[in-house]
Amino acid sequence: MRWFSGLVTGFSRVLDQVAAFFLVVTMVLIVANILLRVVFKAPVFGAYEYVGLLMALIIGLSLAYCGIQKAHIDVSLVVGLFPTRWRHVAGGCINIIAAFFLAVSAWYVGVYAGSIMDSGMVTSTTQAPIYPFVYLIALGVLVYSLVLLVRSIEFFIKAANNK
Repeated sequence: MRWFSGLVTGFSRVLDQVAAFFLVVTMVLIVANILLRVVFKAPVFGAYEYVGLLMALIIGLSLAYCGIQKAHIDVSLVVGLFPTRWRHVAGGCINIIAAFFLAVSAWYVGVYAGSIMDSGMVTSTTQAPIYPFVYLIALGVLVYSLVLLVRSIEFFIKAANNK
């Protein structure tokens, strides 16, 4: 269990670092676009499209590490009234359901990326292919589902130890 948890945590950190790199690239692109537009009257061709694609990557790739840090919103109004053991069981069940939903979502996003690749869909201005970005978003959602799977196992272990 510790090995799998460490693997998921490490991979989540790597994806978060990649997302941070894309955030820096986005900031440089925006600043360069503004400077080139003001100084030389020649903006970066397709800057709007690239910023949109990069922002989707930033969000998709940083989801899992956000889940590792437990930074997502957690509404536990009803579950907070349960005894400790049942709180852990409920948390494990909720995370299993969410992990399953996200794994299925990642699968369908990956299938969608394949259909985009087969159709040859590209962005309108720069003609950049879209499917690599969609595949990376699917990867980020899949890793987030693994984070929730690890968390659910941790909840069930806590429930078993708390008799």
